[in-house]
Amino acid sequence: MFFIADPVLDAVARGFVLSVAALLFVVFLIRVNGLRSLSKMTNFDFVMTIAMGSLVAGAAQASEWTGVWQALAAMTGLFVFQNLAARLRRASDTAEKLMQNEPVLLMKDGKICHKALAKTRVAESDLYAKLREANALDLSKVSAVVLETTGDVSVLHGDTQPDKRLTQSVRDKTT
Repeated sequence: MFFIADPVLDAVARGFVLSVAALLFVVFLIRVNGLRSLSKMTNFDFVMTIAMGSLVAGAAQASEWTGVWQALAAMTGLFVFQNLAARLRRASDTAEKLMQNEPVLLMKDGKICHKALAKTRVAESDLYAKLREANALDLSKVSAVVLETTGDVSVLHGDTQPDKRLTQSVRDKTT
């Protein structure tokens, strides 16, 4: 592609130039599509982030120009699909329910929801690790621990009760 006479120099130059070009293209797509593109707010966003990394690597390792163009086209397609899916989710509650998992309550009012831990395959030791990360010092002051749709864990704790709107869409298996 670049240095036909020296295959090693060609591979190094190609890897450098194509990886930089692919990253710049992703930055361009993010600028066009918006900051939410790699936000990891939904499972679609999470998969998109992983796919983007794979496509950048594919573009950087391409040995022919068709491989580079195919990777760039795939990146564009993913951004277009994510944009359309986000618009559809905003416009339709049915689409939202079909495309999005529900957050799950793992702990409520200081008590562990063992059924929810089992259903979500979260170990109690992992729950305690997340509580430590959130600097929760007293389990009785933990209002809620939520396994979010992205796999992140949110810990609501403190002396005051959280606003009910923070947990209204969370699936509660304790009742």
